[in-house]
Amino acid sequence: MNFTRTALAAVAILFAAAVVPAKGQEHPPCSNATLRGNYAFTITGQILAPAPAAGAVSGVALTHFDGDGNMTQVDHVVHNGVTPAETWRPGSGPYQINADCTGWMTITVHPTVASDGGPVLQLYFVVGDNGNEIRTVVSGSPNTPPFSAVITSTGTKLYQFPSELPW
Repeated sequence: MNFTRTALAAVAILFAAAVVPAKGQEHPPCSNATLRGNYAFTITGQILAPAPAAGAVSGVALTHFDGDGNMTQVDHVVHNGVTPAETWRPGSGPYQINADCTGWMTITVHPTVASDGGPVLQLYFVVGDNGNEIRTVVSGSPNTPPFSAVITSTGTKLYQFPSELPW
């Protein structure tokens, strides 16, 4: 019985240490400035409905966040095994990050080839690793008929300039 209590106490202490950061290790609140620079995204998922658009989605994107709530990107998304007509489709839109590091962004595509058009996408995200990682989920479109999708992406910050290096 004593062993069980000791083990439970040890687990409780470890749990508390994992959940409550040590003094001096608190992270500052997030803001739009938390995302600044270029991020490489891996996109994966599926459009479930409507029937004409349904199918698997896989792709990559290079997204630039300006730190002030605006983003631009190029993406290459394969839909149902069909490659896009243009190699890199441009897009842009606003983003907003809350103090708790949750947020949203809206992406409007600007294809140079009409067949690569698509709806404006509403994404929700969580920022991690002090702004070096972002995880997203497509939530739909703010201006087109509803569609069902399970599309997620993970982005990692790319260090391109010596001033952006973490050391």
